[in-house]
Parts: sequence; C-alpha cells; structure tokens
Amino acid sequence: MPETEVLEGSVRSRNGEVRAESVTEREDLFDETYKEKDGPKPPMIIVWKNVILMTLLHIGAVYGIFLLPSARMLTLAWSVICFLISALGVTAGVHRLWSHKSYKASLPLRIFLAFANSMAFENDIFEWSRDHRVHHKFSETDADPHNAVRGFFFSHIGWLLVRKHPDVIEKGKKIDLSDLKADKVVMFQRKYYKISVVLMCFTVPTLVPWYLWGENFWVSYFVPGLLRYAVVLNSTWLVNSAAHMWGNRPYDVNIYPRENKLVILTTIGEGFHNYHHTFPYDYATSEFGCKMNLTTCFINFMCFLGLAKDCKTVAPEIVLARAQRTGDGSARNRSG
Repeated sequence: MPETEVLEGSVRSRNGEVRAESVTEREDLFDETYKEKDGPKPPMIIVWKNVILMTLLHIGAVYGIFLLPSARMLTLAWSVICFLISALGVTAGVHRLWSHKSYKASLPLRIFLAFANSMAFENDIFEWSRDHRVHHKFSETDADPHNAVRGFFFSHIGWLLVRKHPDVIEKGKKIDLSDLKADKVVMFQRKYYKISVVLMCFTVPTLVPWYLWGENFWVSYFVPGLLRYAVVLNSTWLVNSAAHMWGNRPYDVNIYPRENKLVILTTIGEGFHNYHHTFPYDYATSEFGCKMNLTTCFINFMCFLGLAKDCKTVAPEIVLARAQRTGDGSARNRSG
C-alpha cells in the first residue's frame, strides 16, 4: 500500500522525496494565535425548526426500537449494512479524505463515499469539511462549532439547535476550501444534496426490505430508516462530546480530546481522538493501523484495489517522542 510518512515540518514519501506541503500550514492544525473576544458572550438563539426535527427523529428512533422484535433478520442485517455505509461516508469520506486530505481517492471511490455521506445526512461534504477544519483549528474556543467547554449536551447535539457563535462564522469564511471547490464530486453533491439525502438516507433504506423480501413498510421505514439514521448521528456526535471529555491523553495532555474506547467501537475507529488531534493528517487516526479501526481497514482495502493511494502516516519515532514530551504518562496503555 503506498504510504507517506509525515515528519515535523514536511511530508516525506517512502522514497525519501520531500514534498512542498508543510504540515504547519494545514488548515486542520490548531491556531495558537487565536484569542477569544473580551466582554459578554453573544445571546444564544435557538433554532426551533432544528429542535422540532431532532425531537421527531428521536421519537421515531425510539419507536423503531420497539419494532425491532418484529423485523425480519434480513431487515436487521440490512440496517447494519446501511449503518456501515453511512459511517464510512463520514469516517473514510468527509472526515479523513475531504476534511484532512490524509489520502487520495479515485473518482469511483469518491462517488461511492459521496453517496454514503448523503446516506449519513450530516450536512453536505463542503459544509461538513469547512466546519470540521474550523473545529480543529480553533478547538475548545468560541470559534469551535461544537466547543466541548460548553458542556456535553452542547458539544453532542446542542450546537445544532442554536445559531453559530459569530466567531465560528467569521473563521469559517477564512478557511481555505479551494481543494473542495475544485472537486467536482463535492460540488455536485452540494448542488443536489437535498435530493441525494431523500434518496440515500430514507428512500433506499426503506424500499429495499419492503420490495425485495416483503418486509412491513412501517418496519422498513422506522428501523433501517429512522433508527439507523439516529444511531449514525449519535455515534458521530460522541466524537465531539464523549471523546473530548472522557478517556486518557497519551499524546498531548494539553488538549481536550481523549482516547475513548466506546467511541472507537461506535464510530468504526474514530475514538483515538487524542492521537487524531495531535496528528490530524494521519489517514488511520491511530498509530495502531487496523486494530479496532474498520475505517482504516476499508481504506487499506481500497488501496489494495487501486482505488486509493498516498496514505499519510506519522513516523513511529515522532509519535513516541511526542507521547514522551506532552503525553499524560499512559503511553504504555494507549493501545487499550
């Protein structure tokens, strides 16, 4: 599998060639120069439409739980498949590929990940990547969209129920998004996002069980449809909330993100969060490769098929040195 070792200040390929890209200039590295504005915080403005929609979604998901015993085994298996596709649209797609540019994907793989991202329905690739780069660059400040300093509820779901802090909007306008604008798959998905969500997030998950093996339409809609969607959302949100609050910090004790085993499991590999915020350009988001990391296994398989390449990794000696210099002393246990 083609890989690229990331060293401090440069990106070095396996053959020793040093590229022009400097990791210190990336938009996903923390900006030490940002200072929060003095004075009172702006008032919190509730977006009632989002409150109502999220409430209805979770009521529907709870109802879906009660329908689980009546669902056919094929429907349950299909729900898991839809969950995995949705999750990959977030983890391998909008997160590791488009937000962090940690590997390169061919056109067929980018198209698949774009459809998978629409199945996840967490904002289009362009907007998700913009907000995520802002999150990394201004983590745990007023410019962070889901600032964990504001508490679990806010960082988990509350940030979607209120207007963004003015600093989030201001910094989002200044983030370099030229790579996303140049990607025709990203811009096509953005243009037709609403249609793609209706098709991928709700229509396909519902119609497949109903049409192919005669599942009850009600069960098809509430189990692989709404329940699966709610599980995907909350799994992703746990990265913003739980993984910024609970767990150890073997790589950098000075930042909020933690290594959280629950989040590792629920997000197919995204819970190695202290590592990820320390080395956001690593395609595996972990120093342990495929261990407890289905997304990394998927990317590796895509490389094997020739659909992905140039996976960026961090040299082991750099990881070890960083853990010894800024970690919390739990390095010996960091693999779980």
